[in-house]
Amino acid sequence: MATVTANPLTSDRLSFDDSAEVHAAFMDRGWTDGLPIVPPTPERVGLFLEHASRSPSEIIGAEPTKGRVITAEKVAINAVMAGCLPEYLPVVLAAVEAISEPEFNLHAVSVSTMGAAVLTVVNGPIAKELSIRSGVDIFGPGNRANATIGRAISLVMSNTTGATGDLDKATLGHAGKYTWCIAEAEDVSPWEPLHVERGFSADQSTVTVFPGLSPIQVGLPDTTRPELILAAFGDALFASGPGHDEILVVLSPEGLGHIRSAGWSKERVKQALFEAGRRKASAWAAAGAGVVSEDPDETVGVANSASSITLIVAGGAAGGACVVVPLWGSGANSVPKTKEIKSG
Repeated sequence: MATVTANPLTSDRLSFDDSAEVHAAFMDRGWTDGLPIVPPTPERVGLFLEHASRSPSEIIGAEPTKGRVITAEKVAINAVMAGCLPEYLPVVLAAVEAISEPEFNLHAVSVSTMGAAVLTVVNGPIAKELSIRSGVDIFGPGNRANATIGRAISLVMSNTTGATGDLDKATLGHAGKYTWCIAEAEDVSPWEPLHVERGFSADQSTVTVFPGLSPIQVGLPDTTRPELILAAFGDALFASGPGHDEILVVLSPEGLGHIRSAGWSKERVKQALFEAGRRKASAWAAAGAGVVSEDPDETVGVANSASSITLIVAGGAAGGACVVVPLWGSGANSVPKTKEIKSG
């Protein structure tokens, strides 16, 4: 067990009279997202590190462009500030490891004018253990684990890499830059979950991080036919632009129910979504998408192949709403990464 006594914290100590003064001081220094924070006292930070069995000086990752090292202590401080419980820290640590991978291209994701945010998807037993929401109002407020884990990851990006402030050039941004963390509804899905699809076993707990742009909601038609349900994704996919190496689709249980009843496999669903996202080169040109072809009737896809579509199941049981999440860099300039969550 790592302890503060054996591994003393090295961050600067600041003294304040009350929590309001703490928040004001942190705001002035650019250390918050504009919302109140939980003061990261040495006792709280030490408790988080003990729970995760991590030494304060353990290196979790580094911002590749500027070479800023991210230690377990810094991650724990931001997790406390975000309002996490100590048992959430292993999830945050795994996510920070994932976004620190060179292929994720953290610096570019953070400072792009397109305003990408990190969407964290949790899979495996830990999702239930921590009550991470996978159902009703999946992208909405009200669940402590979802809200604070996502917020902690955002704060780590801001405070340990210098990715916000003057460096944040987002033209618009979106709410996922505050917090964006969900679990996949593995119990609802008839297919193998995301982490198994990516090479992990079902009993492992993982995080997968995506450089997500603004989600595009899809209203499903009043039909039980899978081919028509999936065709409804066409315009949302088209709005994402052509040539994606990876794009994320979140399928809610109501639409899934009809697809499951018809016995469609995950691969067949992906193929149908791939076809729904194909348009003639002339249609792309008319939309200003920059597709150049000698043959205006050539078909060009949103996704480069059916396997370029990442499909997860999540959301409330009632209501025909699903979501397409385009990825910054079309999944090529920033590659989503999956990491195992190491328990304390």
